[in-house]
Amino acid sequence: MVLAVVTDIEGTTSSLSFVKDVLFPYARQHLARYVAAHAQQPEVRVLLDDAKREAGGGLIYAGNDADIVAQLERWIDEDRKITPLKSLQGLIWEAGYRNGDFKGHIYADAAAQLRAWSARGIKLYVYSSGSVYAQKLLFGHSEAGDLTPLFSGYYDTHIGGKREADAYRAIVADIGLPAGEILFLSDIVEELDAAQAAGMRTIHLVRDGELDKNARHRQVRDFDAIEI
Repeated sequence: MVLAVVTDIEGTTSSLSFVKDVLFPYARQHLARYVAAHAQQPEVRVLLDDAKREAGGGLIYAGNDADIVAQLERWIDEDRKITPLKSLQGLIWEAGYRNGDFKGHIYADAAAQLRAWSARGIKLYVYSSGSVYAQKLLFGHSEAGDLTPLFSGYYDTHIGGKREADAYRAIVADIGLPAGEILFLSDIVEELDAAQAAGMRTIHLVRDGELDKNARHRQVRDFDAIEI
């Protein structure tokens, strides 16, 4: 019996193109301006210092804020899953959502089933490489309305990498249910492998391309095909 669902975002509840073609370019375009305006705010200062530590010997610049901005921009270009970068992106995206520059893309089938599962008492959680703050912004300002009341919790890379079984074990412990009663949804096989290694149930979302009946994880086209 499935009592909780943990879902990925990119390629699962939301299109990859929204993240890659809307959110990432927006963050890169506004990064330098945002840091210049907010660098002395405690929350931003901590993230900049964390980014400098993360860069370590790889930071070839002198170490001032302009230099770390250049490093952050390179990480965006390389699609690096760096925790302080993800947190800064979330802060920048907040302004975009609030200004109405864009709304969070959610597939209609995902929004409908998330609402239906929640109404049945199934606990819902999100686990994404994007920061918890960014996750809440996307679901809170989505094309389907504010979906945040549906979720009981959010997880990002602070709990561990998405391809690491220990991260899913930590999520299981935090949710407080047996791993076999928790279903993880993702479009990435390696993430599903890690969740399965932690004892969780898994379903592979394949929104484009052919379904493989012999795949390691059960494959479905959309949320409407998921039976709980």
